[in-house]
Amino acid sequence: MEITDVTRAIAAATSIAVSLDLPADDAVVLHNSNKLALRLTPCDVFARVAPGGEESAARFEVELARRLAGAGCPVCPLEVRADPRTYARDGFAVTLWTYYEPVSPRVSPVDYAKALEQLHAGMREVDVPGPRFTDRIAEAQEVVADPGRSPELAEADRVFLGGRLAGLRRAIEERGAVEQLLHGEPHPGNVLSTRNGPLFIDLETCCRGPVEFDLAHVPEAVCAHYPSVDQELLAECRQLVIAMVAAWRWELGDQFPNGRRFGAELLRSLRQGPPWPALDTMNG
Repeated sequence: MEITDVTRAIAAATSIAVSLDLPADDAVVLHNSNKLALRLTPCDVFARVAPGGEESAARFEVELARRLAGAGCPVCPLEVRADPRTYARDGFAVTLWTYYEPVSPRVSPVDYAKALEQLHAGMREVDVPGPRFTDRIAEAQEVVADPGRSPELAEADRVFLGGRLAGLRRAIEERGAVEQLLHGEPHPGNVLSTRNGPLFIDLETCCRGPVEFDLAHVPEAVCAHYPSVDQELLAECRQLVIAMVAAWRWELGDQFPNGRRFGAELLRSLRQGPPWPALDTMNG
């Protein structure tokens, strides 16, 4: 978010917390891109603030988190001192979650893989309708195909990236792999290291697809500890994730830090060919 929006978003989140009798004298920005992640103190609440128009996605995330937590899945629980819902204030959609103090810089690959496997198992038991992973591809294709949405993307790159997205979609669909509900983006930035073990956040990206689509977002060392991985499908999904993220980094209004530079790096990686790197090894 832009600085002016950040100020308003913080005011909205703190105002909501105070109205719920949760003391919020200060807010620490934990992450700022298209959405804002805050630690509200002294109540120690983790608040996620999205721009207006994303209320539906926020409601989906809250309901899914509630059901997954109830099924014992390793997801960050909602704040127990507030109603489990989306709060609207000053044009923002705000959700409130339990805050966890990090216990280590990163989760070990073994624990990461075990938690992701447990999450996938729970997601197979939760009957929640969700978009298919191909809908995410279509969104990326729309960005690439429309110069008005990606004006800084060179024409040669536009043709190349659009063709790669379409080709990978066909190749993955033709494999006919078993599909299930997925996290959608279980990369290290969406995993909390807590005393209770790894917990996943940011569930609004959930979609249906093969588990290899989720694994394409995690470090290679994690995949080595996840059982029964289709390595050829994983390689195609890694390439697909690189292509999709590249598309989003060129979208007009994208607020990912150093987004255009990262988008150019992703395009170079696609042109260089395999082996396809995990996103965490690239310079975002």
